[in-house]
Amino acid sequence: MKAYVLHAVNDLHYDEINIPECPKGWAIIKVKAAGICSSDIARVFTKGTYHFPTILGHEFSGEVYSVGDEKDAVFVGKKVGVFPLIPCRECPQCAEKHYEMCANYDYVGSRRDGGYAEYVAVPIWNLLELPETISFTSAAMLEPLSVALHAIKIGGVKKNDNVAIIGTGMIGISTGQWAYKFGARKVTVIGRNETKRELVEKCGLEYAICSNKDEISQYDFVLEAVGTPSAVEMAVSGAIPGGTVLLMGNPSGDINFSQDLYWRILRKQLVLKGTWNSAYDGTNSSDWTEAVAAIANNEINVEPLISHVFKQDNLMDGLKLMQEHAEPYCKVMTTWNN
Repeated sequence: MKAYVLHAVNDLHYDEINIPECPKGWAIIKVKAAGICSSDIARVFTKGTYHFPTILGHEFSGEVYSVGDEKDAVFVGKKVGVFPLIPCRECPQCAEKHYEMCANYDYVGSRRDGGYAEYVAVPIWNLLELPETISFTSAAMLEPLSVALHAIKIGGVKKNDNVAIIGTGMIGISTGQWAYKFGARKVTVIGRNETKRELVEKCGLEYAICSNKDEISQYDFVLEAVGTPSAVEMAVSGAIPGGTVLLMGNPSGDINFSQDLYWRILRKQLVLKGTWNSAYDGTNSSDWTEAVAAIANNEINVEPLISHVFKQDNLMDGLKLMQEHAEPYCKVMTTWNN
């Protein structure tokens, strides 16, 4: 099979390798679509991953090609989404089924080989069977869509809240869509320039440009989805007294609180929360199953968030587009085995 194998930082090869083995309790997925996550840009070009060689890609969908145990044969041929986190099942968090906070998790696409390949091995437990009405490209966005839903639940968005989302990536925009679904009165996505306005407004959200903390309006709930010191400072400045600030953006580096910023948190008596990943427990009740239902019932439309589509042979073009910010983008998608 063909796969993009990261051998070292900035050393990604499109190699011919063997289809992975399939032990009992696992399945081989024939990948049909894989989204590029911004975290993969750092893994490829600057920070690397947990070990080399590695096949990246944790946002993907496909068909079950084979299974390791005959008792799971019913899955063969099914259209599936894949929860990429593999919990240890032994730590205290796993005992409470808070698998996203597992102390010793494995992860498809970073700690083990992922979806930038024609075939990938995943546990049967991690599969979500999908209705035929959901496209493979929509299904490949279940991971960021579920992360966005998890954030809204953790943050506790309430009916009639005035909500701000700092960040114009897919997860930020999706979080805004979920906030409306949870009863927010108004949702404003905050960006740095005009490039994302049309996309955001097409998704039914308002758009505002703020370049610093002194320009932001006041909101009941502010979600930070960038991961920079200036974005955190803006989030704290934009929250009303007694409001909630939810931190979600992957940090670009160390984030230090100035004395003034710390005082703002204290004097406003803010609720400051963090969110990580998404909730999934292998049953019919999780962030993932809610995301599947929202797409299937046309309650949330993720297809407009796809700004670019590349065939599998051109995945590197998508990675470089994002690394270089060559064009405005939202979700960069790749299609496989077509």
